[in-house]
Amino acid sequence: MKLGSLVGGSATVIGREATVAEAAEALITDGVGSLAVVEGRRLVGIFTERDVVRAVSEEADPEDEVVEDWMSETPDTFGPDVEVREAAAWLLEMGYRHMPVMQDGELLGIVSIRDILWAIISAEE
Repeated sequence: MKLGSLVGGSATVIGREATVAEAAEALITDGVGSLAVVEGRRLVGIFTERDVVRAVSEEADPEDEVVEDWMSETPDTFGPDVEVREAAAWLLEMGYRHMPVMQDGELLGIVSIRDILWAIISAEE
């Protein structure tokens, strides 16, 4: 199975100047664990649940702090033709839980570790 089969052609996105509070609200509202941080149509970062926790643990004011200061810049990405098992090995090696899937400079979606596990288990049934 390929990563492209796990993305729906969209991801929840946010701008780098959004506040941490706005990003946390988007995570909850959309029921996702990460947001693609975009500038125009270009992916410039990824903001995750871990980033919210890190900001709060460092006593940052979520209403004043911006996503740009807490996101991971220029995240690693994979193409839609990458095999799910290869992606799973990479996630384990790197310790990531979310992976942007890109094709021709366009963000197709973000695959989570949960998506990867579902795909592996489904393929075995």
